[in-house]
Amino acid sequence: MLGGDPIQKYLTMPEVVEELKRMKDIGLPITAINLINYLKGMISVIYIGRLGRLELAGGALAVGFTNITGYSVLSGLATGMEPVCSQAFGSRNLPCVISALRRTILLLLLASLPISLLWINLETLMLHLQQDKEISKVAGKYCLFSLPDLIANSLLHPIRIYFRSKGQPQPLMWSSALSLLLHLPLTTLLSSTLHLGIQGVAIATFTTNFTTLLILLVYTLYTKPPPDHFYSPLPPSSPKLVVEWSSLLRLAIPSCLAVCLEWWWYELMTLLSGYLHHPHVTLATAAIVIQTTSLMYTLPTTLSSSVSARVGNELGAGRPTHARVAAKVAMILSFMVSCISLAWTTVGREAWGRVFTGDEEVLQLTKTILPVIGLCELANCPQTTGCGVLRGSARPGIGAAINLYSFYLVGAPVAVLLAFGLDWGFVGLCLGLLAAQVVCAVSIVVVTLRTDWEREACKAMDLVGPSVVIEESPIKPTKAQDDVALLLDISD
Repeated sequence: MLGGDPIQKYLTMPEVVEELKRMKDIGLPITAINLINYLKGMISVIYIGRLGRLELAGGALAVGFTNITGYSVLSGLATGMEPVCSQAFGSRNLPCVISALRRTILLLLLASLPISLLWINLETLMLHLQQDKEISKVAGKYCLFSLPDLIANSLLHPIRIYFRSKGQPQPLMWSSALSLLLHLPLTTLLSSTLHLGIQGVAIATFTTNFTTLLILLVYTLYTKPPPDHFYSPLPPSSPKLVVEWSSLLRLAIPSCLAVCLEWWWYELMTLLSGYLHHPHVTLATAAIVIQTTSLMYTLPTTLSSSVSARVGNELGAGRPTHARVAAKVAMILSFMVSCISLAWTTVGREAWGRVFTGDEEVLQLTKTILPVIGLCELANCPQTTGCGVLRGSARPGIGAAINLYSFYLVGAPVAVLLAFGLDWGFVGLCLGLLAAQVVCAVSIVVVTLRTDWEREACKAMDLVGPSVVIEESPIKPTKAQDDVALLLDISD
């Protein structure tokens, strides 16, 4: 038996307390990073909203399109390296980690090429889809000036996963915090002072992301250890290259589908809002809803990222019992977090809506929708956390299949029927989302509870090799210098 410890059926209090400590060390910096990234997005939306109803509607359409065709794809492809990195760190297979990092960055940069062609032609595509002409024009401007952000995200996504899988997200937290200090004055300068409008908001967004990369580069150069500090493996042979690329793509493609199928549904809801009565009101409300769900998503994402790293580390180290404990503790926490989100969207809905708009029509619809979004979060948080368990155990295909039938075979028909068939409008779209989230959450919770952890530990050995050190103590991260030196090996 791997790790020499039997798989127990129930959790004990010492196990829970110890796992909470480990997740806290990873989760708190990740929470800060998620909140910082949310604040950057919220600042952009607030400035777009202050430009006017047309700009807010056009910005919502552009954000929806770029999320569907670009950001979701890059984020999804990047998560393919997450099980490899987390399990390889657990087994101490550092060359495997660096190989996955290099290939993922290259994969994302290549994927950015066709994505950029779609972004350049956004206005034309939206007109063919019978979207409002003025809204499409504004959306096209925003999308065109967001093109450099593809390069920034192609680098940031893999680096973020690398540090999370290692259990050391602190460098990312500080670099993100410092770049946030630039984002607000830069957005003010470009959009208002220089009167660049929505184009200025787009420029400020990608400039902030490149600033994060620059700070990370300075950090890595400052903390770089001597050149001989690391073992540098020989260049792999051609057959090994094929095997490594195949292994990465087998994880990256279903990971991308799992992320995109859910993300696309949210953005599809925004696009469908443009076909409802009073599209300026529904699209503006959709923009506020997206920002609300993005904020609520920070804690589920934290749990998902933390449990993915913990499960992957423990499976890679050959400790299936510890992986099981991490999964169950994270799922329990997810239910607690979802209740907090429901209370917030119900009690504070009016005050929250006024943060984004003073338009009474938009505000009234927002107040009606937010409690429904809170109900969606009751299911979304356990579902998101469960997806982290699946990623950490290198089973993204299961998550992709669950998202497919939950969102598109259940949620989409319900949403279209209620919104257009019964003329419930935007409320109907959100109720369709609720139906999808419930089905998805139930399915993923069942899969998580039925996991054979001994089998998953054996699969981890096949993926990243046997653990160099098998011990009962938790994985101790190496020095920060080790991390940055590995990152600098990308250019070797």
